Amino acid sequence: MHDVVDILGKRFRTTERAASAKDRSGLQAAVDAVDLDTAGVGDAEALREVDALYADNAVWFHHPSYVAHLNCPVAVPAVAAEAMLAAINTSVDTYDQSEVATLMERRLIDWTCGHLGFVGGDGIFTSGGTQSNLQALFLARENVLAEAAGHADTESRRGGPDLGAPNRRDRLSRLRILATDQAHFSVSRAAFLLGLDAEAVVTVPTDQSGRMDAEALNASLLAIEANDQIPMAVVATTGTTDRGVIDPLETIAEVCEAANVWLHVDAAYGGGLLWAPQRAHLLDGISKATSVTIDFHKTFFQPVSSSALLIRDASLFAPTIHHHDYLNPEAEAHEADAEPNQVDKSLQTTRRFDALKLWTTLRARGAGEIGAMIDTVCDLATDVRELLEDQADFEVLGASDLSTVLFRFTPATADPVTCDELVPLIRRALFRSGRAAIARTVIDGTPWLKLTLLNPDTSIDDVTAVLDLVRATGHGILAGRNLEGAAIEGGAA
Repeated sequence: MHDVVDILGKRFRTTERAASAKDRSGLQAAVDAVDLDTAGVGDAEALREVDALYADNAVWFHHPSYVAHLNCPVAVPAVAAEAMLAAINTSVDTYDQSEVATLMERRLIDWTCGHLGFVGGDGIFTSGGTQSNLQALFLARENVLAEAAGHADTESRRGGPDLGAPNRRDRLSRLRILATDQAHFSVSRAAFLLGLDAEAVVTVPTDQSGRMDAEALNASLLAIEANDQIPMAVVATTGTTDRGVIDPLETIAEVCEAANVWLHVDAAYGGGLLWAPQRAHLLDGISKATSVTIDFHKTFFQPVSSSALLIRDASLFAPTIHHHDYLNPEAEAHEADAEPNQVDKSLQTTRRFDALKLWTTLRARGAGEIGAMIDTVCDLATDVRELLEDQADFEVLGASDLSTVLFRFTPATADPVTCDELVPLIRRALFRSGRAAIARTVIDGTPWLKLTLLNPDTSIDDVTAVLDLVRATGHGILAGRNLEGAAIEGGAA
């Protein structure tokens, strides 16, 4: 283990590229060449081998030229805690497998609920935003179905009604989830996994910046009611993946409260703003949500995985509760001094003690310092956007509430179709060269390059260097096309 730390320390000091710049076929050949059925080669040789195969070819999120996806560099105290929790191998599903680990996780859940304004709230750590969103919508489905069936008490909601009941099947077909086209894809995937109809996700219009239109939401809810459908949940997003914008939580919450509809806030990206001094106000209204997703492995600089689902009312977890004699017997659960078995609230059984990483980081750095780091990356995005707006050969799309910048290379010599074609070509060329990792997306049919800035140590000069690479690569592709065109014309002549 000491050897691995030394090797990694050297790599972090000396890595000069965001990616390996090696051809995928070569990497595949190297992976396939390893005989997994042979006799063991020993600890030292196995670790040397994975260093050469994995670490030497990894994508390095800490490198200033990595500005692609929602992957953050990680806090060193969290890495140390990761080693501790992996070595001890605690599972926090039941108290007799975890003891103090369960108590520490529960304390972090209570701490997060406190910052959300969830008095009497509850929650559970999960593997990521996709799982958190799935469980939130599962809880919404079961609680809404129970209420529709006239079973509003906690006990009757445990485990859900009979899946084969005709009335349940009818109500399932009428359930609707309302979200914008900017919501994370996990919302529509959750609808599919939860057995809802293909048309269950209703798209709510957005304004020009990509934020949910609260008036349009109200109209959509009225239309659902008029069609004898059941609004299962509204999903608002604080930090959309493409634009990094925040839906207007206050007005959305007012609409949901008036319609008595479950409001889930997907704050996987933007949840960290709760602790950011300059931007915490952007989440005003989140206390009125029914459930919230927060990914600490995005804006809290935690190793994957570290996410949580928070619920405003602890009783809404009732549909998840399940008892089995070898794990969490029901008789013991009703005792006055019952053990806190968190398998009651989790979709997972065996579950890592990922909360230890967050706990250690908070104690080492403090929530205030982490919040300031979040403000730093958001400020950097603002500076980069202003820089791009002043350059004639770049086009910028909108503004972000967080740390995302959408732009494209638009030289005067290229028509709009050519500029569209350049987006994936530039991204691919830079990634394959290892010089920079940027992302791309499509907004209203137009392709854009995307910077997602999550490294507080990245400077405006670092990003300027990446933009210079984009420009040089774009000109190189255009020059190559011109040469190819000239050669074709010369051959035809």
